[in-house]
Amino acid sequence: MTSTLENAGQVEELDSVAQKILTMAQTKPKGISDKDISAEIPNLPTTERAQAINKLLTLHLINLYKQGDTLFYKLKDPASARAAKGADNEEKVVYTIIEEAGNKGIWVKDIRFKSNLAPTQLTKILKSLDTKKLIKAVKSVAASRKKVYMLYNLEPDASVTGGAWYQDQDFEVEFVEVLNQQCYRFLEQRRDSPKKYVNGPMAERNASYASSNDVWMFINDLGISKVKLSVADLEMILDTLIYDGKVEKTITSDKRTLYRAIKPLLDPPGLIQSPCGVCPIRKNCCDFGDVTPTKCHYITDWLNV
Repeated sequence: MTSTLENAGQVEELDSVAQKILTMAQTKPKGISDKDISAEIPNLPTTERAQAINKLLTLHLINLYKQGDTLFYKLKDPASARAAKGADNEEKVVYTIIEEAGNKGIWVKDIRFKSNLAPTQLTKILKSLDTKKLIKAVKSVAASRKKVYMLYNLEPDASVTGGAWYQDQDFEVEFVEVLNQQCYRFLEQRRDSPKKYVNGPMAERNASYASSNDVWMFINDLGISKVKLSVADLEMILDTLIYDGKVEKTITSDKRTLYRAIKPLLDPPGLIQSPCGVCPIRKNCCDFGDVTPTKCHYITDWLNV
């Protein structure tokens, strides 16, 4: 990652020890410790090592963090180095707060609380960092009228975007229903298809199970999804089928999770018949935001039946 040095434009300011430590940090993205430095540079005096590390910290080329009782030095992101080099103290503070929030982002209110900056001043700083393409504002499905801020190069977490079930912050009801039907159809076919080379009813029953990876491969082959689905996404759909009483799940001795279509003996209970019982985003449901019972027309329609 020589681009970090080039972006910082400070290669000539580093002595040989600092350069060696920086090179080590480039080869170990997860960070290096004092023990790693001592192994790479034997007989290095403690004072000289401390001076070199302080130099790298001053030039904003590395970050210092603690894991347990051990200090680690991690190469700083090029964008972070640019932000630190060309920004005033207030911008550095705001950038660091947003950087620490990761890909889940942080609300303006929380940034203001942590930075102790006036609203007008904070708005100006956020606009400056956004113009420099160091940060970006992302709408959250938890509250459509609010935005969270994160570093420009980060991909928002699924808790912010809603994952595969949302498109432009709208829950894709039809898409989820199609997936629900196709997953169940696949498991039905697996259950009802003739089992060749299988002897006995128990062996035939065991052969009727499928893994979530099998279901995922089937859905991928159908090509019905415009977004890239993960196995975890399909497991959420399979869970709704379990709650609906259409599928059963078992865990094998080798910790594999398998699914099988079943024919329910009784009608599903009232909770499962309600929209809440099969809703894949019920864990995000709360008293405010877009995912809330007061705005759910599925509950209203169900109650009016």
